[in-house]
Amino acid sequence: MKLYEFQGKEIFKKYGIPVQSGFLIHAKDNGKDLTPPLVLKSQVLVGGRGKAGGIKIWDGSTDASKIINDLFALTIQGEKVKAILALEKVDILREIYLSITFNRGKSTPVLIVGTSGGMDIEESARLNKEKIYFVEIDPFLGILEYQIRFVAKKLNIDNYLEFKNIIRAVYKIFKEYDATLVEINPLAITPGGFVAIDAKVNLDDQSRFRHEELFNKLREEKEFIQDKKEAHASKPKEDTITYVSLSGDIGVISDGAGTGLFTLDLINEYGGKVANFCEMGGITNSEVMLKSLKMVASDQSVKSILVVLIGGFNRMDDMAEGILKFKKELNKDIPIFIRMCGTKEEIGKELMKKANIPVYDSLNIAVKKAVKKAMEN
Repeated sequence: MKLYEFQGKEIFKKYGIPVQSGFLIHAKDNGKDLTPPLVLKSQVLVGGRGKAGGIKIWDGSTDASKIINDLFALTIQGEKVKAILALEKVDILREIYLSITFNRGKSTPVLIVGTSGGMDIEESARLNKEKIYFVEIDPFLGILEYQIRFVAKKLNIDNYLEFKNIIRAVYKIFKEYDATLVEINPLAITPGGFVAIDAKVNLDDQSRFRHEELFNKLREEKEFIQDKKEAHASKPKEDTITYVSLSGDIGVISDGAGTGLFTLDLINEYGGKVANFCEMGGITNSEVMLKSLKMVASDQSVKSILVVLIGGFNRMDDMAEGILKFKKELNKDIPIFIRMCGTKEEIGKELMKKANIPVYDSLNIAVKKAVKKAMEN
């Protein structure tokens, strides 16, 4: 989940990272109560808004409503501007780049700092690669004092203590929020100290089960800003389903490819044979579950169906709804065995229990039951 700048800065404030004071402007606001000078920043989830004219400085010499209307008229990389963040203008002496993300090759966090803040990091790396520094972070030890001193020296930082506190806060956000990216670009040095001028925070969708309240709050904020159509644009489509026909008699449905393939190995280990494998595409809903079950059950050789649900981003009550719809519409009685865990699993399990559909916490037990039933039929 990508966060808007105003959402990222709310998190920054919570962790003690200095940000400008400001407020959000919606299209219905008229801007009459604004006090200059202000920086007016379009809230979009894409980059390049500065180059696209999505950031304006209002010094009071012109009509603020004219600037605001011009910003709301913008479409930046296909995204319509629905909100504007109005921030106090600060005196910037110098800008640097700071982020923590993943080194995909090593699957470890990496601290990235650069002497040219405010620029796109890819462009900065192309033009000034000798001024960008990468520091690998041991996930067991965290970021260490000598590593922060190293980058502080490379960036010629005078206020080391404040700089260290900001880096530690960024890393803490990265860990505690299960982020894939926490970026400050630029981190400004002002006469009063450091200020995070921008905030980019991307959260791992698969961690939703650990932050359900946070994800719901952030999504509600997005829905308030965006059109309903845009707010739900990330909902899964039915064409995310992957279906593979095989030669056995056990149908398998999974909401994750890795777990699904592991389940196939377990079925084989317990003496069963897979009739087909259906992977729902990760993030899914009840309608996709319903369609997946219909696809699997359409195979005349299927004697039992095994549904394996992880439930990180997916809600188990939604999955249960899809299963119940299938049972209601199905003309033939194919036994279904479910392994269910994750978000809203208590509700999902209760729905399954009321419908007399077996549900298990253990994948091994669920596999054994499905194999045994297929062998009996």
